Amino acid sequence: MKRKVFDLRSWPRVARQTQTVTQVPGYVIVDFTAHEVTRPLDVRTPAGPELVRILDSGYRWVRAHPAGGGAGIPGSSVTVQLGAAGQPVQFYVDLHGGEGLHISGLPWHDDLYLDVIGHPDPSHPWQVIATQIIDGEELAGAVEAGLVSPEQARQTWTHARQIEAQLRAGTYAPLHVLRAYLEDPYT
Repeated sequence: MKRKVFDLRSWPRVARQTQTVTQVPGYVIVDFTAHEVTRPLDVRTPAGPELVRILDSGYRWVRAHPAGGGAGIPGSSVTVQLGAAGQPVQFYVDLHGGEGLHISGLPWHDDLYLDVIGHPDPSHPWQVIATQIIDGEELAGAVEAGLVSPEQARQTWTHARQIEAQLRAGTYAPLHVLRAYLEDPYT
């Protein structure tokens, strides 16, 4: 597994940004705003072949990362990517095999390679209408390289499918944490 610290401040696509870290009960929220983007980012949606812009000037990426856990504790974190108007354009869930806080105060996780993408309903942007599990080939490569055991890989696939179902059902708890954070007039 590779340990990743969630810090977007040195992202080459972004010329000017702000990033804050806030603790809420049970989570660390990393709130990143791209004020000036040199190269926008478009990705395919799980709902079809069309592209959706997930990064441009004025876009915001807000991540809910569990505050508990620790090394070796499987879990997940979600980032909502908001367009310039403040509406969700994509939900991105990282699956991990451990989590914690770096000495910088930013969250870290031991990446289990699989990620789940959720596509919001344009009429109801906090409802997910399509999902996709991505990076299966990276997980398979990690198993081949001995970085992840076959049992960990099986459990990660099971966890990813559970998160897909929770996103579509509207029951994925970290998404509710993000929505409450974003709708709080004091944030």
